[in-house]
Amino acid sequence: MEVEANKFNLLDNIKTPYDLRKLKVEQLPQLCRELRDDILKELSVNPGHLASSMGAIELTVALHYVYDTPEDRLVWDVGHQAYGHKILTGRKDSFCTNRKLHGIMPFPSPLESEYDTFTCGHASNSISVALGMAVADKKTGHNDRHVVAIIGDGSMSGGLAFEGLNNVSTTPNDMLIVLNDNNMSIDRSVGGLKQALLKLNTNETYNRMRFKASKWLYSKGYLNEDRRKGIIRLNNALKSAISHQQNIFEGLNIRYFGPFDGHNIIELVRILRQLKEMKGPKLLHLHTIKGHGYAPAEKDPTVWHAPGKFDIEAKTRIVADENGVPPKFQTVFGETLLELAKSNPRIVGVTPAMPTGCSMNIMMKAMPDRVFDVGIAEGHAVTFSAGMAKEGLQPFCNVYSAFAQRAYDNIIHDMAILNLPVVLCLDRAGLVGEDGATHHGAFDIAALRPVPNLTIASPLNEHELRNLMYTAQLDGKGAFVIRYPRGHGVLTDWRNKPEEITVGTGRRMKDGERIAVMTVGPIGNNAAAAIAAAERENTSLHIAHYDMRFIKPMDENLLEEAGKRFDTIITVEDGVRNGGFGSAVLEWMEDHGYKVRIIRLGLPDRFIEHGTVAELQHIVGIDAESIAATIAEAASALPA
Repeated sequence: MEVEANKFNLLDNIKTPYDLRKLKVEQLPQLCRELRDDILKELSVNPGHLASSMGAIELTVALHYVYDTPEDRLVWDVGHQAYGHKILTGRKDSFCTNRKLHGIMPFPSPLESEYDTFTCGHASNSISVALGMAVADKKTGHNDRHVVAIIGDGSMSGGLAFEGLNNVSTTPNDMLIVLNDNNMSIDRSVGGLKQALLKLNTNETYNRMRFKASKWLYSKGYLNEDRRKGIIRLNNALKSAISHQQNIFEGLNIRYFGPFDGHNIIELVRILRQLKEMKGPKLLHLHTIKGHGYAPAEKDPTVWHAPGKFDIEAKTRIVADENGVPPKFQTVFGETLLELAKSNPRIVGVTPAMPTGCSMNIMMKAMPDRVFDVGIAEGHAVTFSAGMAKEGLQPFCNVYSAFAQRAYDNIIHDMAILNLPVVLCLDRAGLVGEDGATHHGAFDIAALRPVPNLTIASPLNEHELRNLMYTAQLDGKGAFVIRYPRGHGVLTDWRNKPEEITVGTGRRMKDGERIAVMTVGPIGNNAAAAIAAAERENTSLHIAHYDMRFIKPMDENLLEEAGKRFDTIITVEDGVRNGGFGSAVLEWMEDHGYKVRIIRLGLPDRFIEHGTVAELQHIVGIDAESIAATIAEAASALPA
């Protein structure tokens, strides 16, 4: 596909969907081409989520063309799909700032635009949200407002989606659910629901005749709501009997239409116009191709989900030379897991739709029968792992920290109460960068620290990650949580021979006087750099550094040593300050009668915006420069 600059004859004249609705239907295919070209042009130099948005272009245009947005409500499920939506709703000129510090948000948010009806950084919430809006509209007199939930990219496998569907079927509403079925989440969708969706087929002529017949019966007074529901139940039963095929949606008394070609914009407009005024809950099933319109993304949608910078014409990603660059923590996890699995036959891997993102695909390729991708279902991933652990296996369950929030009860009820030997690896812990507030792994320490039986640890570097993984799979270690960040580590020679670490022990990395810095996890490398900088600036300073390594249980010997020897302790963590690691140190010192001054550095009590990790660390004061400034300020406040 060739993209010529300034060749957006239709798109340049669309400032809002009101302008879009002035176009003739026959012009919409051209607009879709221009919208794809614009997304390609922008994302080739300012990386973002490419493939999902490319696959949803026709759907986006059709929805805004048929529905009176923003008065009508479009509830997006996964923000990955919504770049076209952003461009059509007044953000074309600012789209070049997408995901950049102080630029437009990485995912739709009502804080940014009235066209963004709800937060949608995580999957599977759109049906529940849209139903809530539809009920509220009826209660507040907005009876003419239409509500559409757009769900896809594997989100229908999430438990919340099923909870929402169940309630949709029994609560009076006229909402439309659009299932954007591209057979993908980030990696390929898995599970029985995927297979069922691929087999569903409803005749278009049948649906058109059925719709016209229902409108005529309503107009003549022969059909009311109770009769309609009874006819639907009878019709669904007959259709299932004749076709030998059960439709899960119609089994819930939700009218099902499809599957249709989600890239036929003319047909989409026609279908949506028909469905717009139809009463009762409806589901429109569309088959789309993730990455549609750009050959490399169609061929490999996993790689092109978020490809980084790329050359449009050459159809190649621009990959930085990483020779001599330390590996990503996720790579170390994936390689180490395979090593451990080769020597421990009880080890199995579990991931909720992120085998590539967390590098569990390394073990999946070598041992496909010992790795389970359970789809977008974090709660199930934890409980499934607990079930296997109860019967003698050793699961490593890898979940992004922000997504593990959806599995909080499962961690407590199904993993911790019985102290089952599940190793919960929290990838993307701490600030993740450009994905912003919905994706920062900010809360796991504060959330999990009060839970009994959990061991919670975070490695300073790649060697420590391998040591912790080795330790966690040894007999008797129970429920074990390891958190580590997105991005690269610090060691190029990272393949140490893993060795056991005594649970609850930290390390004194550097001795000092009067001031000690206590850290947990890779943020300790920032602290080490800050200590060196502060001591260069003021040669009279001698700052101690403790890598505590375990948040729970903490090393009480090191805490006692620090409480006795130092006037000031500075704690640093890549997580929320309230209730986090620093709070644990503060509580211990108070409980044991030590009157040392504690300065806690971490994320403040607000949601942190998007930007590079370096930019965000500076904003919240946990980069090396900020830590050094805190050390200098603390030193100046010491009594003579």
